[in-house]
Amino acid sequence: MEGGGEAFGGGKAGGAFDPLTFVKRPSVILRLCSLLFAVIVFGCISSQGWAFHEIKKEEICIMNHSGSTCNYGNGVAIIAFLASIGFLIGEFFFEQMSSVKSRKHYVIGDMAFSGLWAFLYFLSFCIMAHQWSKSEEPPGGVGHGNIGGAIFFSFASIFTWAGCAFFSWQRFQTGTEAAFAGMEEGGGANQAGGYQAYGGEGGYSEPPFSQPGGENDFQQVQY
Repeated sequence: MEGGGEAFGGGKAGGAFDPLTFVKRPSVILRLCSLLFAVIVFGCISSQGWAFHEIKKEEICIMNHSGSTCNYGNGVAIIAFLASIGFLIGEFFFEQMSSVKSRKHYVIGDMAFSGLWAFLYFLSFCIMAHQWSKSEEPPGGVGHGNIGGAIFFSFASIFTWAGCAFFSWQRFQTGTEAAFAGMEEGGGANQAGGYQAYGGEGGYSEPPFSQPGGENDFQQVQY
């Protein structure tokens, strides 16, 4: 179905782009926050989340020596960073999509991915908070603030990604309601214009093969 119009909460395809209006959108603001939080989480873990162990002669994660915890936190943040950029580009081109089907696929993908990443950030927060609570104080306190920042911004990212999923769900609901409204309007028009009753305002018209005067007007043939 072409001619996207204002389907799924977007403006009409081909309309003028206003940068200020674009930046003020709640979904765009949440995307920018998600991108910033991902950079902070990745930066905190990468810079001081690892320390060189003198005995093992290798770098270990200062969160209870759990390398999987540091790697998981970094992995979630890196993918979140790339996804945030991708969805920001998608938001920019969303109103240029003339196909309702394309807009629907984008909204469903956004809703599914954002909901999944909110859940993965929740797991990341729980794992890092648990491992950090079991960790010994790093020598000289190096990395203490960074790990605290990574845990905090992982927690904050749960809400930004959940908010993105919520706004996508609202878009999906708007598009679905608009589609059903269009179907109802089309059905009403067909019912109103599909049939025509015989006759004018007073009732039915005469049958198509009736003779003037009725049955009593029969005239006998004269010989």
